[in-house]
Amino acid sequence: MISEQIRLADIFSVKQSGIHGQGLFSKIRIKKACYLGTYSGKQAINDGMHVLWAELEDGEWEGRDGQNILRYLNHSRQPSCEFVGFDLYAVRDIGAGEELTIHYGPGFDSE
Repeated sequence: MISEQIRLADIFSVKQSGIHGQGLFSKIRIKKACYLGTYSGKQAINDGMHVLWAELEDGEWEGRDGQNILRYLNHSRQPSCEFVGFDLYAVRDIGAGEELTIHYGPGFDSE
C-alpha cells in the first residue's frame, strides 16, 4: 500500500478545482486504458462524501471510504477516467496538468 501511495503522489496532485472544491490533477501525460491506481480505504456501510460503491464480480456491492488521493476525483458528464471495481483506468488520453474526472453514476445531475 505504501508503494501505491508513493506512486499516486508521483503522478497526481490535489489542487483547487474549477468543478468543485479540490480536484485530482495529473502531473504527467497518461495514455488511454492506462491503470491509474486503486481506491483504497475502510469498508463503508453508509454513503459519505468520499464513499465509492463498486459492484463486485459476484454482483454484490461494496463501499469504501476513500483514504488515498483518488478520493478527490470530481464528476463530469464527459469523464477522463472510470472505475472497474475499485481500480481506476483512463478512458481517453489525459494531458499533464489536466483534472481527472469520473462520472458519478445515473441520476447525478450536478455539474
